[in-house]
Amino acid sequence: MGDLQALRVFISCLDQQSLPRILQVCSGVYFQGSIYELSGSEVCLSTGDLVKVIGLELLSVSCEEIDTGASFELPTGYSGHFSLVAEDLPYNTIEEIVGLCPVGVDACGSFTFICQNELTIDTFTLPAGKQLTLLSMEVARNGERLARCQMVGQNMASAEILLPLTLRGEFYECQSDRGYSLQEIMSSSRLSCRQFRNTAEKNSGSLLIFSPVYEISAIMHMRKNVVKFPSSLEVDVQDVTEQYQDLVFITPFSMTEVASQPPESFPTMAEILDGPEGNQFFNCSWFQELQRGRQVVLHACAPTTMILASTPKGRKGKQYFIISGGYGGRMRRRAREFGSVYELYLASSQSPGLKVSVTRHCEEVEEEGMPALSVGEQLEVLRITLMDRLGDKSGAAQKVECLICKRTTEVDDEDENDEDEEEEDREEIALPLFMTGHFVEKLSDNKKYKLTDLISSSLPLDVKVVTRDKDLEKDPLMGLPALKLEETFTENMVLTSLPTQPDWCFALPVRWLQMSLCFTSDHLPWSESPERHVETVTEVTEKFYYEYHKLVSKTEEPPPRPPKRKPSSSEVPKRPSKSESKSTKLRSAVTKQLDNLSLGETKGKRAPAPPPPEDTLDQPPPLLPRKGSSIAESVSVHNTYVKSPTVAHKSAKRLSDSDHDYESIEDAFKNPHESLFY
Repeated sequence: MGDLQALRVFISCLDQQSLPRILQVCSGVYFQGSIYELSGSEVCLSTGDLVKVIGLELLSVSCEEIDTGASFELPTGYSGHFSLVAEDLPYNTIEEIVGLCPVGVDACGSFTFICQNELTIDTFTLPAGKQLTLLSMEVARNGERLARCQMVGQNMASAEILLPLTLRGEFYECQSDRGYSLQEIMSSSRLSCRQFRNTAEKNSGSLLIFSPVYEISAIMHMRKNVVKFPSSLEVDVQDVTEQYQDLVFITPFSMTEVASQPPESFPTMAEILDGPEGNQFFNCSWFQELQRGRQVVLHACAPTTMILASTPKGRKGKQYFIISGGYGGRMRRRAREFGSVYELYLASSQSPGLKVSVTRHCEEVEEEGMPALSVGEQLEVLRITLMDRLGDKSGAAQKVECLICKRTTEVDDEDENDEDEEEEDREEIALPLFMTGHFVEKLSDNKKYKLTDLISSSLPLDVKVVTRDKDLEKDPLMGLPALKLEETFTENMVLTSLPTQPDWCFALPVRWLQMSLCFTSDHLPWSESPERHVETVTEVTEKFYYEYHKLVSKTEEPPPRPPKRKPSSSEVPKRPSKSESKSTKLRSAVTKQLDNLSLGETKGKRAPAPPPPEDTLDQPPPLLPRKGSSIAESVSVHNTYVKSPTVAHKSAKRLSDSDHDYESIEDAFKNPHESLFY
């Protein structure tokens, strides 16, 4: 059992290579509020408590002036230097010097001393007052221990002599001019307990003594978490490591440490010491069970292949999942949709021979090299190449990345035998990567695939789950309109279950859960190992999705759209005046109203009827008999002009009351407008 010491003194002299050490609090009760903030939990050191020190971290250095008793703290990176103060106490033998001082020239300096009296060694006489520097220890052939020392003579000539450790005399340490940094002082057990002066003050400065302030990481008996407290606490401790070697302290493990345990450690019972704080990554049911103090069964830990998947944005918003490779549902591939040529390029780089169908018209823009596309055209992606784009006014050509595709248009049955026309219907076109468009993938199969079969091909893929995984109580993927399998990744998973349902397991992703557990000696909740049902689908949050992509992937930016060509001065249209612009807008609005007054469903399908002959303009149109009735029954009074409705008068009045200085043209169209409407 060690001697009773203050905690500060014990930690200052402790060799960190000897950790862990078990200490017993022998006097006093220490209770301080600031300790709660350091460790996050209550810390109370009472008489009789056992503390297992597992780590030390230097926080600062306490500096005390011996003359005044004032003390202050210096940071560990302090750049000043201090000179060592030689001690006044004499050494009586060389053996005493060797036992208290380091042997050899090291980074922290060597020990230099003088002898006040004359020494006789065999036939050699060493005069008094000569400075000797201790170099090393040696053992003679007869077993005698000797100290090799260096002596500096006249003209700085040096010589080495061997002094027996039993040599007696009155030896004193010599004052050295060497300056020591704070880091050197704290790293040497010899220097850390000596007195110093500030080198800037020389002999007039106050005597200083340094003591390190450590943050102690320790495990307390009957506590389940690591506590941290400073070494400056005023308590007395005693080293009882030898007496309590067999004492079991509960050791907390992080998820990473659990995953690093050997396979023979599983299965085992564990208790959650600190549950994950907040729900930032998971939307699954098992996450709510990870509460502090909850017992869990840890079955195994192994790297697992996972698939990141997402759904299109729907009524519930986008959903995100990580799916294990052991998922047992069946899926059908869905045609992917692409909104630009760049998306086609990315997909074709992963799926060579990609075929798509155009779903929306695209007009030709000759200046930018964009060809016209029509609905129904079939495109097969061939390759990517650099092509010349039309130059600007200076005539300099520009290189643009283009996707070369084979375009196929659907031909009529009559023309299927015409080889020349068929060749004309198949051509290669160049689509710039910056071009927007609307395409849908052409699929040729309707098979049901396993997940392992799909991920063996290139991703991403759009699928739909058509058969649920029967090993799951509720398959969250069943019923989703679509699912995009984005990419695969490998994650360390700890297979876990609750003691109440030990056969229903879920996987804890090690990298995404910040929690601590401790292994317990409780018995497993079964007599024979049950057949395990593993939850292979875990719903995650949008936060998880984006944090994952920050860690493991880099998104390529699409190519920039080239600048628009500047038209020449002759092509610049004349800007209309304010009044002309307003008049043009009004004409466009009235013309649009007239266009919307087409009869039936014939708008845009056929040309308007020719005007009637001039001699019939004043006569009403002839009346045609209804089908299935006689001419007499179909006779009715012809349509006559009616008064304008109130709405039309109001609109006309509103136009006339305006402050515009142009002439309204609505009057020119009012009568045809009303007669046609009624």
